[in-house]
Amino acid sequence: MERNNSRCLVIMVVMTMMIILSVHKVQAKFEECKKKCAEECAHSEVVEVCNIICTRNCEIPPRSKAIYLCNLGCATSLCSIIQSGSISLNPRVCNGQEHKLLFVFGDSLFDAGNNKYLNSSMRVAQAYYPYGITFHNQSTGRVSDGLIVPDFIAKYANLNMVPPYLQPGANFSDGVNFASAGSGVFDTMPGLISLPGQLTNFKKVASSLDKEVLKRSVFLISMGGNDYFSFNNKNPNATLAQRQQFQRMVVGNLTNALKEIYELGGRKFAFQNVGPLGCMPLMKQFYPQLNGSCNKNLLVHGTMHNRALSNALKKLESRLTGFKYSIFDYYTALLDRINHASKYGFKEGIIACCGTGQFNGQNCGGGFTGKDAYNLCSNPCEYVFFDGGHTTEKANNQLAELIWSGVPNVIGPYNVKQLFELS
Repeated sequence: MERNNSRCLVIMVVMTMMIILSVHKVQAKFEECKKKCAEECAHSEVVEVCNIICTRNCEIPPRSKAIYLCNLGCATSLCSIIQSGSISLNPRVCNGQEHKLLFVFGDSLFDAGNNKYLNSSMRVAQAYYPYGITFHNQSTGRVSDGLIVPDFIAKYANLNMVPPYLQPGANFSDGVNFASAGSGVFDTMPGLISLPGQLTNFKKVASSLDKEVLKRSVFLISMGGNDYFSFNNKNPNATLAQRQQFQRMVVGNLTNALKEIYELGGRKFAFQNVGPLGCMPLMKQFYPQLNGSCNKNLLVHGTMHNRALSNALKKLESRLTGFKYSIFDYYTALLDRINHASKYGFKEGIIACCGTGQFNGQNCGGGFTGKDAYNLCSNPCEYVFFDGGHTTEKANNQLAELIWSGVPNVIGPYNVKQLFELS
């Protein structure tokens, strides 16, 4: 018996050494590819963008030798020995218990491309040039010149960019993006994926995941702006009481969605609050009678929503065991960049880089037909806004940094880095 055990141990040790050598080869291949990619990329992109592009395009190695050993070993009897302690690996890592996913819900600010996969006769402008011009001219369906906030958050969390739910053959090992441009808490525009639809899609994914995985994961959410756009467009003369009633409905439905995610296992929620809607280039252009001033009704609705959302999340934290959250003050952060663009390294905070009209507020990329003429700036990095309602990659990077590691007057009670660090 002892001789057989010794032989098994020798075999396992040899197998382990072979796997470790395989890890080294994979990582060496990755580093070589990434170095070459970075050298070529550096001619046209900033370092941060190159890093994301090259990590995506090269063969991505495992995050640690331990995980790689376990992934290979679990296909054989090696896994049982790894987990029994014969090999020095952390069983929690081996079981994937430390891996934390990122789930994204929202509208066009967070949509990584779901809308371009919808069965719709409507042209999805962001799936075409000039959207994506900063991202090697790849129009991915993101409503920006390049990357959006969730992309940077994934990078900071040491995850791959989280793919859109509807992308064929997408790898959801690091999370899923359910956001849909133009959507809202309510069905603001037929054919898009509103919050109930996003929640339905999440439940399909969650059904194949262990509840403990969901407890460790972070849920990043940006939603509500389109609901207020729609309400104010349809009800320009609404009373304060009517606006308050609608706001309560929006926040109430958001809260109910959080409770459903919580029941499925979700515990850590990161909100980006509603921005200064009335100061977007699109809105200033939509209300020419304001002579370039911000639309106060939209601003009031936004601040009303943000106050109510903060109170609602505090209540959930007190009532739901383990519920943790953060709220990023997107409203203040964006408004300050609009009013003091140069303070943040921009040349223009009021007019968009791409579009038509006084503020380039509409029809970037030719609008819904693709045939309308439009203006396009030579350097999106100089602008806060890429089109009439969406920020540039440079602005998105700045905002994501605040979400990830911002101080309490910007985001709280946790920032997203702290949420990921929570067990």
